[in-house]
Amino acid sequence: MSATQSKGRPLPFAVAGVSMRDLLAAGEAAVLVSTPPRAPEPELSEPAEDHREAA
Repeated sequence: MSATQSKGRPLPFAVAGVSMRDLLAAGEAAVLVSTPPRAPEPELSEPAEDHREAA
């Protein structure tokens, strides 16, 4: 068997040229894009009463 042939187990597959920072950034971007926007907070239907004693 030559030195370039594996002996039993294959080596883990790696993508050359992609840094871990780029992979993490791509994952974070995917989360941001796939997360739906938050629903707007409900507005109060009754206006707040003014304090009559403050006048």
